[in-house]
Amino acid sequence: MGDPTPEPGGTWQVPLRRTPQQARSKARLARVLQAAERVLVREGVQALTTTRIAAEAKVSVGSLYQYLPDRDAVIDALAAGYFARLEDTMDDLVRAAAAEQWDDPVGVLIDAHAAIYRTEHGFRALWFGSSLTEQTRAADREHKRRMADGIRRVLLALGLARDDEALARACHAAVLAADALSQEAFRRDPEGDPGILDEARLMLRGYLAAIAARYR
Repeated sequence: MGDPTPEPGGTWQVPLRRTPQQARSKARLARVLQAAERVLVREGVQALTTTRIAAEAKVSVGSLYQYLPDRDAVIDALAAGYFARLEDTMDDLVRAAAAEQWDDPVGVLIDAHAAIYRTEHGFRALWFGSSLTEQTRAADREHKRRMADGIRRVLLALGLARDDEALARACHAAVLAADALSQEAFRRDPEGDPGILDEARLMLRGYLAAIAARYR
């Protein structure tokens, strides 16, 4: 099974033992992944066994094994789906930034990121379960680089910076900081600790001001 990688346009390929070709097989795989997410949210990452997931999805273990042979494969596949949804949201924000003028870009981006943490219960359960595979950790690093590129595109669309290596580096640093603060906020409170999120906004607004000042 290969590493999860983004397809052209930013959509993540789900890392599978075998890729389903027929519509019926694709639908069965989608049902299996939905079942895996339900098990993850209700019972935790340790419950993600092929036997448990097959029972939840009402499929045979043999049919599941064609695509997802073990818990690591399930974790990698679920993570790829979460990365895709996060990156789709970032693409939407880039398009919005090109069409609108935001008085508070940091506030818009933090609020959008927090909304995903609130609604993607499986994402939280996976990240906070401390059972990420090496493949998923590698994919997460690539995902953060892609999110940083989204921030870069937002700042360019808003006319706040020029496109250069320093901007790419600053956006990557901002994503790393925002991600760490978001995780802490949602570890403390399922709705996101308001104090930590406020501190994240304050910190990153100052950082954005410093970045924008470089290009004046």
